[in-house]
Amino acid sequence: MERLQKVIASAGYTSRRKAEELIVAGKVSVNGKIVRELGTKVSGDDLILVNGESLEREDKVYFLLNKPRGVVSTVSDEANRKKVIDYINTNKRIYPIGRLDYDTTGLIILTNDGALANALMHPSHSVEKTYVAKLNRVMTPQDQKLLKQGVKVEGVKCIPTRVKVRKVDYEHDSCIVEITIVEGRNHIIKRVFESLGYLVDKLTRIQYGFLTLDNLKSGEYRALSIKEVKKLYEYSKK
Repeated sequence: MERLQKVIASAGYTSRRKAEELIVAGKVSVNGKIVRELGTKVSGDDLILVNGESLEREDKVYFLLNKPRGVVSTVSDEANRKKVIDYINTNKRIYPIGRLDYDTTGLIILTNDGALANALMHPSHSVEKTYVAKLNRVMTPQDQKLLKQGVKVEGVKCIPTRVKVRKVDYEHDSCIVEITIVEGRNHIIKRVFESLGYLVDKLTRIQYGFLTLDNLKSGEYRALSIKEVKKLYEYSKK
């Protein structure tokens, strides 16, 4: 027996939070009866309808995509821009775990496994994410020290787990910085550097937990192995 909102999210229909909203709104029925109580438990034999449609409990799929620039990390877009799900050849209802900005490139995971998505995005599980940022000017040694000690963004301190200056271009007054963080606030990398007076010209995520881009070119993807999925689930146990 599992909680109804978890079953809906795990089926890839929507997030657990949205599933809870649907339940409270009376949009979900179990075996012909409307259910509004959160925490209601269901079994694999129960007939669940969401917005009048039968909930299909799909096989879980997991993909790693090298997101190109100019692509949105959503499943729908009013401006009809290219979406991350457009790159994945599957008939499953997948969605990205977390987001990368429209102009940010790099590693993003897509799945229909709501339980894993919730586990990885929960702030208490501290999944490390590594980015490479090209800054609009050379970072001073003093600012490097400040960054390593942590800087405040909207009153909350962000302390990177690692900071490394990869390359310095004095002629064009720019530099490449590799930075690893565990938190996932919106635009956090750009805002961290902005707090020190730098602008991010280019940003790429090169690693998520133990996963890396390897040799994937921009726009390419691959399926995750069972071993990799099990290892991702380990983050929820930390």
